Amino acid sequence: MAAEMVRVKNTGLRGVTVADTKISYIDGENGVLIYRGYRIEELAERSTFLETVFLLLNGHLPKEVELARFEAQVLEARELPGFILESMEKFPKRTDPMDVLQASVPMLAMADPDLADDSREANVRKAVRLIARIPAAVAAWHRIRNGEKPLAPDSALSHAANFLWQLTGQKPTAEVARDFDLCLVLHADHTFNASTFACREVVSTNAHIYAGVAAGVGALSGSLHGGANERVMKMILQLETELPSVEDVAPWVKKMIDGGGIIMGMGHAVYKTFDPRGKILKEMSRRLTQKAGHPKWYEYLVRIEQEGIKEFTARGKTGISTNVDFYSGSVYASMGIPVDIMTPVFAISRISGWCAHIIEEKFAEAQDKPALYRPEAEYVGNYCGEMGCVYQPMSARG
Repeated sequence: MAAEMVRVKNTGLRGVTVADTKISYIDGENGVLIYRGYRIEELAERSTFLETVFLLLNGHLPKEVELARFEAQVLEARELPGFILESMEKFPKRTDPMDVLQASVPMLAMADPDLADDSREANVRKAVRLIARIPAAVAAWHRIRNGEKPLAPDSALSHAANFLWQLTGQKPTAEVARDFDLCLVLHADHTFNASTFACREVVSTNAHIYAGVAAGVGALSGSLHGGANERVMKMILQLETELPSVEDVAPWVKKMIDGGGIIMGMGHAVYKTFDPRGKILKEMSRRLTQKAGHPKWYEYLVRIEQEGIKEFTARGKTGISTNVDFYSGSVYASMGIPVDIMTPVFAISRISGWCAHIIEEKFAEAQDKPALYRPEAEYVGNYCGEMGCVYQPMSARG
C-alpha cells in the first residue's frame, strides 16, 4: 500500500497546490506581489493599512462611506477587555512577547459576543475586533513588563499612530505614522506562507477564527518563519560594535558565506529575484536611520547587500537578494520599536491577511478547497512483517 502513495519528500509543500485563493498572488520569478488584483507598489503609494484591510476582507476597494464606517468599527473595538490586562499583570515579566500574544488570542475569544456565530458577517466582525485589539495587546504587554501602566487608546489617532502611542507613550509625527502605516500595508498578506497555511488548516476543521489566528501566531513564533528582522537588527548592532568601519563588511560577508553561515534577510523561499516590499523599505530605512541619528545602520545594510549578492553570484547562486526583513528591522528600530517587539509587529499587520484567508477558507465554494486538510504520511518505522510486531511480555524483553 505504501508503494502506491504519491510521495513528495523534503519540500515543505513547496510547489504543491493545496487550494485556490482570490486574496493574493506572487510571481517569484519577476518580483510581483498582488493583493486582490492590486500591485503592492500601488497600494504602498496610494492606500492606507485599513483601506488595504478592507480590500483583503471584502475583495474590493471601499467607497468613501464604506471606509469611514470600517475605520469607525476598528476604532470602536480598540479597547482591551479588562480581564486580559489583569491576566498580563500576573505573567512572568521575562515572558517573550510572542508567547504573550499567543496567550492573548484565546482570551480575546472569550470576550467576543459573536464567538458561537459562524456566519460570514459574524466572522468579519470578529476579524475587525482582532485587527483592532492585537496591537493593543502587544503594546500593553510591553508596558506591563517594564513596570508601566498600559495606555488607553486615543480616538484622535490613526490605527498606526495609536499603536506607536500605546507602545512608547509618545505620539508620533505624521510622517512616522504614515511610514509605519505603510509598513503594515507591506506585511498584510503573502499568500500561503507557513502561518497563513496554519490558520487555514485549523479552521478547515470548523474551528473558530480565534483558534485559527492562535495557530498563525504560533507558526510565526518559529525562527524559520518569523523574527528575521529581529535577527538582522541584532546583526547590525553587533557589527556596529565589532567592525570599526563599513569597509570591513566585505571580508566579514566573505567569511560568513565561506563558513556556511547565514546572512539574515537575504534570500527567499518564493522570490527568485528582488522582493518588491524590500525595495520600498530600503528607501524608508535610508530616510529614517538618518533622522534617528543612526545612518551607519543603513550603510552597513547596503554594504552587506552588495557584498552578499556579489559573493553568492560568484558561487553560482544567482537570484539571491534581500527580502522584506532585511531593511524593516532598521525601520522599526528608528521608530523606537524594541527589537523583540518586531515579530509581534509583523503579526499586527498579518492579522489582516490571516483573517481574510480564514474567512475565505470557511466560505469558499466546495470545489475551491478540500473539506478538511488531511495529508498522507509514509510510515518508515518498525514493521516486523505483515501482521506487525509481536508484543513481548516484560520478562521476555532483552
